[in-house]
Amino acid sequence: MQPNWSNQTIFTGDCLDVMRRMNSECVDLIYLDPPFNSNANYAAPVGSEAAGAEFKDTWGLDDLKVAWHALIQQEHPDLYQYLKAVLDMHSKSMMAYLIYMVVRIMEMKRLLKPTGSIYLHCDPYASHYLKLLLDVIFGKECFRNEIVWCYTGPGAPNQKQFSRKHDIIHWFSKSEKWKFNNQLVRVPHKKPIGQGGTSAKWANGEDVYEKYQNGKIPETWWSNFSPVGRIKSERVGYPTQKPLALLNRIIKASSHEDDVILDPFCGCATACIAAEMLGRQWAGIDVSPKAAELVKLRMDRELGIFYQGAHLLDDAIERTDIAPLRKYNSKENRETLYGKQRGICNGCREHFQDRHLEIDHIVPSSHGGGDHLTNLQLLCGSCNRIKGNRPMEYLTSRLQHSNLMTFAAG
Repeated sequence: MQPNWSNQTIFTGDCLDVMRRMNSECVDLIYLDPPFNSNANYAAPVGSEAAGAEFKDTWGLDDLKVAWHALIQQEHPDLYQYLKAVLDMHSKSMMAYLIYMVVRIMEMKRLLKPTGSIYLHCDPYASHYLKLLLDVIFGKECFRNEIVWCYTGPGAPNQKQFSRKHDIIHWFSKSEKWKFNNQLVRVPHKKPIGQGGTSAKWANGEDVYEKYQNGKIPETWWSNFSPVGRIKSERVGYPTQKPLALLNRIIKASSHEDDVILDPFCGCATACIAAEMLGRQWAGIDVSPKAAELVKLRMDRELGIFYQGAHLLDDAIERTDIAPLRKYNSKENRETLYGKQRGICNGCREHFQDRHLEIDHIVPSSHGGGDHLTNLQLLCGSCNRIKGNRPMEYLTSRLQHSNLMTFAAG
């Protein structure tokens, strides 16, 4: 399936609302560097090129997350059990964070082609919780690698533990068929000792032997990429900016030229710039309009390209992989939905005669829904009034509010 957006597009808005409008199975590679539940607030320094970019990485059980949790409980009981265990083991904050991530990662899975991959970048604080979440959503058989990006840096005086100087990147494939361009990511072997062979030279002048000249596939610990704070040519001041070399390796490994790359939390758009450098198509999503400004700046400065891509709001595209209905509130659609739901209201789960049920959108257009049959349902009049022009998770949470609040209180 082809994407229903233009190459070099930055979308402004919540990535969930934007992704809901994207065609299924149209993306080859997703890289995301989302918030980590670090309980910290981030802001670019005043005077830097990213000044004005900021986000809070603190989490609580607001009404929307409670609503999503209710929807997960109804439609994905395995994920619900996992989130319940997280609450028991950790905290409401971690559960709220994972609820936020669950609904977005499920949408990302829908967007990936069967041979596609997702690389989720996180830190050790939440990495093991996210790994289990990915196991449930993608299946443990689709786990490819846990990559450890190691780096060095100064410690604090009188610290009472080892310095935390690594990130985790989880790689999962959409299926058991995936792309891996091993010839594009090889690195030199260290000089072999005590073996015969014909002497040769690498570009850096180090002696090696002919049979090692092709290099090797890297291990899952990556220590040769410096944090971007030490790379003046790339640094824009964005608080969680990652180095281009790191993204280059990921994109080279798991995509081909002209493939489609998506970064749903693009920030200062390093993945987008790397994709452009490597001849891939790309799109980024960020809640801050600053992302589009930084793409313009970096395309010009780092690639010498005047950025002419689209900067679109999240309501600028509609799915083309599902035929829109000429009239969604039709007798034919009502009969189809009545048979599919067996006359049961999709909210309160009570049985009604046809005349007492109303056609409604599961996800309204304001949140990325469309006029296609898979986004329609039948609700009784009472449930439809409660839901209003809000996503279905709102109605689910209202109907289960007392039970869910008891659960969330532990």
